[in-house]
Amino acid sequence: MKCKAQYSIPSRAFATRFFRVQPPSKELKHAALSLTQKLLIFNNKARACSLKCVILHKKKMLQFFAKYKFFAVVMFVLSAIIVTAIYQLKVPEPNLPIYQPSMVNKELVDTTVQYIRKYHKIADFKLINQNGDTITQEDYAGKIYIADFFFTTCQTICPIMTDHMAKLQEVYKNDDEVMLLSHTVTPDIDTVAQLKRYALKKGVIDSKWNLVTGDKKQIYDLARKSYCVAKTQGDGGPYDMIHTENFTLIDNKRRIRKFYDGTDPEAIDELIEDVKTLKKIQAREKK
Repeated sequence: MKCKAQYSIPSRAFATRFFRVQPPSKELKHAALSLTQKLLIFNNKARACSLKCVILHKKKMLQFFAKYKFFAVVMFVLSAIIVTAIYQLKVPEPNLPIYQPSMVNKELVDTTVQYIRKYHKIADFKLINQNGDTITQEDYAGKIYIADFFFTTCQTICPIMTDHMAKLQEVYKNDDEVMLLSHTVTPDIDTVAQLKRYALKKGVIDSKWNLVTGDKKQIYDLARKSYCVAKTQGDGGPYDMIHTENFTLIDNKRRIRKFYDGTDPEAIDELIEDVKTLKKIQAREKK
């Protein structure tokens, strides 16, 4: 009879005992501890090496900048100049036109000066103010000033114009660069005494604002040939001159820079802004 080997599956208890993890030996513990210490030493050395590399890199960068410091400063300055130049090209300097008689409505300009296209200036003058003082172009030399034409008995546009002049006086009362000048177009009626009463009524500051009277022909010539703001030459009557509501902005070289509607509050605000611009232009021209 042949015998057959019989194999049986090991029991669970046997398998558990056979495959149970044995506790590490002392040698294994010692080896693990030694490896951990070596890893820590290696990590510390790596950190130290990394720190040395960073310090060395910084030193090299400092040496580089020290070596090319002058070059870097020059490049920075050049860059600043280039950026500024580009900005100025993109943002133009504020400006105001210089008006010539040929640029103004011919109705407001005498025929003898309508052809003038350049070098126009306000003519010399000699008039009398509300205090009986003689006022000439020298009293306005080097000043920005606003001029208009009015008469004290006017009941239409003149009171509005005078109120707006008073507003400008308030704005510029502490500004030595800006003055006001109002010419009467009825000098036979607006005597010194009449102008004085009117000045007191309107709160005129004598050092800032002159109300002037004088020779009628001289005043009319100023209106038509210098300021370009009157519609007629006059027929000899007391109210023969048809003046406009225009305020005229004059620069420190006696040139017309702009006209404004003296009855329009928005135009007065525009004038105030333009005076700021004119100051910047004149400061630029001095350089």
